[in-house]
Amino acid sequence: MNSRERMLAAMRNRQPDRVPVAPDMSNMIPCRLTGKAFWDIYLYQDPPLWRAYIDAARHFGIDGWIYNLDGFYVSDPAVPPAPSDETCETVIVERTQERIVTRACTQCGRQPREWSKLVTVYPRADPPTWLPAEKVGLAAAPERWWPIEGVKPQKEGFDLLREALQLFEGRGVIGAFVGPPQLGNPECGWGYSIYDYTDRHEAVYQWSLTAARDAVAYLKRVLAGPVRPDFILTGGSGLLVFNTPEILREITLPCMQEITRICKEAAIPSQIHCCGPERELVRMCALETDLASINPLEIPPMGDCDLAELKRLYGHKLGLMGNLHTTDVMLRGTARDVRRESLKAIRSAGGDGGFILSTGDQCGRDTPDENIRAMVEAAREFGTYPLDFGRIDGEIRRLEARP
Repeated sequence: MNSRERMLAAMRNRQPDRVPVAPDMSNMIPCRLTGKAFWDIYLYQDPPLWRAYIDAARHFGIDGWIYNLDGFYVSDPAVPPAPSDETCETVIVERTQERIVTRACTQCGRQPREWSKLVTVYPRADPPTWLPAEKVGLAAAPERWWPIEGVKPQKEGFDLLREALQLFEGRGVIGAFVGPPQLGNPECGWGYSIYDYTDRHEAVYQWSLTAARDAVAYLKRVLAGPVRPDFILTGGSGLLVFNTPEILREITLPCMQEITRICKEAAIPSQIHCCGPERELVRMCALETDLASINPLEIPPMGDCDLAELKRLYGHKLGLMGNLHTTDVMLRGTARDVRRESLKAIRSAGGDGGFILSTGDQCGRDTPDENIRAMVEAAREFGTYPLDFGRIDGEIRRLEARP
């Protein structure tokens, strides 16, 4: 099997030739490997992040996993753009050796510009972040600004997806994101909050119905296109951080049920990425949806998942992907530590397939290269099916016997 075939088999809860290994390194590590300032990738698309990731996947020999392409969006041809004399522009409002800050503004006719309350901060060596302008000392309307020049042109929509699939050359899978309604952090532009849900419940509920219809319609446009992604990513990061299980059941679950049903009928795997607490979401999805795969299954204190328990309870319903600790093991641990924990994860959830060896969320920028390679080597040496549990157990004992 190539990496794409291997990943798809595991995501469909089937048995590939060996356990796929796909550490979550979709952002910081690919940027670091380019040797460029991070704003070159995120702001100027030089190269775009997905291309940097493909290079990183080749560099480490992992089974690639791109869960969304920046620039991939399928608009509704039945809804033409509304005519407006309002112009929108994003400009640079601060530029130093350590960061670039951009801010959006709108202008209607000769009226004064109206500036967004949010800015995007592009640090030299970290991914961008979206913040209220006052938090970075830019609350007032800027007196000076500069156009964003030199952005490398990229394809969009299905042309972008086709290009990415061709360049990936079977080295992994590429997904498209279809998000159900969910509560978030409005301060950073993420819709309604749990406070809104409590204070204006009916308004939030009606919004969720509209958002669900839009999500399902978008999914159908994606699946009807001239080229398909390998899988559909749904759910949302931190679902049980900004939502309780009860809220999730009311405003999110019905849409996830419809999305996963459509994916199953279309024979395309659906997957959820949800960092933070996730155990209840795993149970809900396994018993009440047609979801195919779920990750990253973080352990305490950030999460609440036990990989062996989830495999025992829900492994017959869901493909699992996870869950090495990104700080204690991947960032601060040794290659020996990574090898040991990789084998424990394979032992816990590898079983008869349906498992992708990965990390409990995004690997940090300074994760040692040798630690990522240790994951790959562990899967290649011990992950071939049928698994030899006696050999795996013996290697775990050896690694635990001395530091």
